Amino acid sequence: MVGREDGRRRRPVPSPTPVPPRDRADTPWRSEGAPPTPPPKKKGLPGGWRGLVLAALIVYLVANLVLSFFNEGDEPTISYTAFSKQVADGNVSKIYSKGDAIQGELKAKQPLPDGDKGDYTKFVTQRPAFADDELWAELTKQNVTVTASPVVVQRSFLSNLLISLAPMLLLVLLWVVIARRMGSGMGALGRKAPPKPVELETGAERTTFEDVAGIDEVEGELNDVVDFLKNPQEYRKMGARMPGGVLLSGPPGTGKTLLARAVAGEAGVPFFSASASEFIEMIVGVGASRVRELFTEARKVAPAIIFIDEIDTIGRARGGGSAMGGHDEREQTLNQILTEMDGFSGSEGVIVLAATNRADVLDPALTRPGRFDRMVVVSPPDRAGREAILRIHTRDIPLAEGVDLAQVARTTPGMTGADLANLANEAALLAVKRQQTQVTQADLSDALEKVQLGAERPLVMPEEERRRTAYHESGHALLGMLQPGADPVRKITIVPRGRALGVTLSTPDADRYAYTEEYLRGRIIGALGGMAAEHVVYDVITTGAENDLEQVTNIVRGMVGRWGMSERIGRLTAIPSDGQSPYGLSAAPATLDAVDHEMRRIVDECYLEACRLLREHRPQLDALAQALLANETLDEAAAYAAAGIIRMTKAHGTD
Repeated sequence: MVGREDGRRRRPVPSPTPVPPRDRADTPWRSEGAPPTPPPKKKGLPGGWRGLVLAALIVYLVANLVLSFFNEGDEPTISYTAFSKQVADGNVSKIYSKGDAIQGELKAKQPLPDGDKGDYTKFVTQRPAFADDELWAELTKQNVTVTASPVVVQRSFLSNLLISLAPMLLLVLLWVVIARRMGSGMGALGRKAPPKPVELETGAERTTFEDVAGIDEVEGELNDVVDFLKNPQEYRKMGARMPGGVLLSGPPGTGKTLLARAVAGEAGVPFFSASASEFIEMIVGVGASRVRELFTEARKVAPAIIFIDEIDTIGRARGGGSAMGGHDEREQTLNQILTEMDGFSGSEGVIVLAATNRADVLDPALTRPGRFDRMVVVSPPDRAGREAILRIHTRDIPLAEGVDLAQVARTTPGMTGADLANLANEAALLAVKRQQTQVTQADLSDALEKVQLGAERPLVMPEEERRRTAYHESGHALLGMLQPGADPVRKITIVPRGRALGVTLSTPDADRYAYTEEYLRGRIIGALGGMAAEHVVYDVITTGAENDLEQVTNIVRGMVGRWGMSERIGRLTAIPSDGQSPYGLSAAPATLDAVDHEMRRIVDECYLEACRLLREHRPQLDALAQALLANETLDEAAAYAAAGIIRMTKAHGTD
């Protein structure tokens, strides 16, 4: 697929993947077919430190409130002079005296002495020993009652002790509650969780091999594991041991996780799944502890399957990273996995399935026999596999009469199972937007265009820019039609889609697994067709060929540096497949200079060939551009008819 861009780089945006809910926050795995566990008590202190401060403040306020309530009966001590004045004024109702101490109660409230705020009715005073007044006579004169029991009842010693210790007791109680919650919230770092009750799961639908299509050869590899889980005794009689692990390697979206679930579903055993990155925490030791807990839970219900996705996150070769020594969290987690899979404990009836996109970077101790006994490569499906996958993903989608899934499969080479599932979903979304009751072939075709070419965007281009884009795309398409063995042109459009101002889509009739030098040179000539057309017609070079040049650079770099298609470089690999070398330069500087020289030579030859072909077929180029300007989009038949070229239906083979 080549197209004219608007000068900005294409950057794929990953779509979010939903994560199933978990029973526990501190267990990074999800289980299927295993006995359910009751949700544990809530861990940690609610609100964190804010909650602690708020609780302390509440305790302080409650303690003060309680103390103020009990202290409400405390009476002020007034001077004997003030007492004598109140007696003379007839404001004393009754008193009680014990020795020189006098307690009394006023008839009317009086302000507190010494400028204190508030009033008092009950009071305490002390009669001086040198006083020589007529107190009894004055009291009798004012009809003051002299009682035999105290006016103010004092609290007992026990009450005073409880009141004084109440704040301290509340704080101690709060501390005990916090300590217990923090202890239970430690999870894997603290004490072990109590044994979980076992309750069998009912009514759950399991994934089986009927839900997997397009990778029959991989199913055959995994059927041995399923048969071993179903009939372990038959294998033990022959002295065969259960495989410790199976490593699924392949590009993203090829169905590695689905395969692991299907193995567990076919065997009818519990399935635990987790992502390797979820074991890693900032606190050293958490990952290893979680691995131990996961294998412990799996052994309880053995035979069982543990699936670890993206295991290269923690399974990379040790000693080559920036870790200091062997005590970083990633290596501790990897060491624990190695120990659980083999080591002294052994997996004991637990088979580990793992998935990775980079099997070449895994630690050798992880991929040796006894750990991951088998490495299964999961490749993108072929045409028959794509058709079977489409039928699975359209089981719940009402399809209209005449929908040809085989034709869709032919035009989607290289697509994985995830891509095809997205294609079916996009077609269903389009049918809903168009208020249809069934998905038609047009919906699938438009959804494929949206997935491969990008969504249409409303962009009004000047007429001159639109005409130049038409010639750019016509150059791509015409050279693709003229090159022997090139992929057929499926669609041409000058409608802006995604970042591109126009797109030419070419896909092969059959899946290709090896490429000849002639075919790759034809790909380069076709990719340079847009720039060559602008050069031949307008004698200018624009930014619209950015994506084309990226494709050309990747192809020619592989031809010269990896595939031995240059006599000067010879039959050797000068550039690694990922374009980078862990040891700096991948080859000698002179060799890299020669690679650069050969790349330029091949591209220059292809560009001159593209310009020559377009000049020789200028009438066909003009006709194709005019048809594009008139219709904006041309399908396969219309494109070949506009160019006046007969479409060859026989597929060309490859070496």
